[in-house]
Amino acid sequence: MSYLFNTPEQQQEMLQTIGIDSLEALFSTIPADLRLDRPLDLPPALSEMELQTHLSQLASQNVGPTSRICMLGGGAYDHFIPAAVDEIARRGEFYTAYTPYQAEASQGSLQTFFEFQSLICQLTGMDVSNASLYEGGTCVSEAAFMAMRVTNRHDRVVLLGSLHPEYRQVVETYLRHLNCEVVIVPCKDGSVDPADVDAAMDDQTACLVIQHPNFFGTLEEAAELTEIAHRYGALSVVSYDPISLGILKRPGDYGADIAIAEGQSLGTPLQFGGPYLGLFSCSEKFVRRMPGRLIGQTVDRNGKLCYVLNLQAREQHIRRDKATSNICSNQGLIAIRAAVYLSLLGKQGIREVAELSCQKAHYAAEQLSSVEGIELLFPERPFFKEFVVSCSEGADYLLRKARQAGFDLGPELSRFTFENCPENYQTGVLVAITEQRTREEIDRLVTVLKA
Repeated sequence: MSYLFNTPEQQQEMLQTIGIDSLEALFSTIPADLRLDRPLDLPPALSEMELQTHLSQLASQNVGPTSRICMLGGGAYDHFIPAAVDEIARRGEFYTAYTPYQAEASQGSLQTFFEFQSLICQLTGMDVSNASLYEGGTCVSEAAFMAMRVTNRHDRVVLLGSLHPEYRQVVETYLRHLNCEVVIVPCKDGSVDPADVDAAMDDQTACLVIQHPNFFGTLEEAAELTEIAHRYGALSVVSYDPISLGILKRPGDYGADIAIAEGQSLGTPLQFGGPYLGLFSCSEKFVRRMPGRLIGQTVDRNGKLCYVLNLQAREQHIRRDKATSNICSNQGLIAIRAAVYLSLLGKQGIREVAELSCQKAHYAAEQLSSVEGIELLFPERPFFKEFVVSCSEGADYLLRKARQAGFDLGPELSRFTFENCPENYQTGVLVAITEQRTREEIDRLVTVLKA
């Protein structure tokens, strides 16, 4: 967006239009102690050429995943993005802030979101998907609210201790003033014991929230945990890694009621905080309780195929207290990127990405654990593409040594708070390996750490 300025003459013209004679009068409603009574402390103005040079120098100090070797995990991953994703998603007609309320003006956007929903259903094995939410964390809280509406139980939800700690914080923030108890099942050794989950459930629990693969990268007994949830009349909410479904069972295949995910790995590059993409799908019998937008396919009065916004249980359309969510927007452009990515790769492509990530991660885990002083924190647990290592010299030493050689690992687990988990979790460091990493890179990291 261009910087818009105005001259003193233009300021006077605007002030006269609204019927006052000075800027002082315009700002008179702002308390004096909140107003700055001096000019802004800015350096002298630069010419356009000087400014461009200055900004280029600042930008050159940035370091991104393309300039270093990224093995970062914890919810956002460095997967390969085909060039066609950018080429298609950057089409001008997709770059719009307009929301697709009016079918007569938004057929292209509506069709795109309908196809996105269809692809998410195929990916997860669920019956219906919405047109996306903000990101993975808010998906968890929206799923908990939806479970409360479905079960008419509003006092208790159960989360696995292996759920992403930031997702847990989002849920706790949403529920803090609603008198809803949030129960955390201990994660003793990289994943939870189903017997502990069973002990935590009761007939007042609205849902059991599972992450599979979990925050530590290991696999949970998702099918058994889903059965436990159903035994108590609660909904099974599964947070999944979209790429993992290339080789793992889909949530719909083992009876999950709600499947949610962070969709960044589907064609969106690593960005500092987003925007990312919330994937939300569920069983058809709960569709009228689902938050967000749902795009449907129908025919017009001439029998021509068209797309519409269905089941609009949102604040703009019904009474606020009857809305299914306080989220009234979807991540349209990021959802388009995900739809393009999934369309380009197809079922076989997703499987290949998953297999490569899994195989390379296991090779990396084996090689790293051969370094003296480094060991896997959960050696007995199966994992997908991410694992936790512990260093006898400390997490800071490990991260610094890798960083100096051009490798980015982490995050370190000490950044987070894990309730009801052993203290040794604080010594761990997450390592994520995607299909982009090569054997040469992994071997080079091991050589650096052995030196």
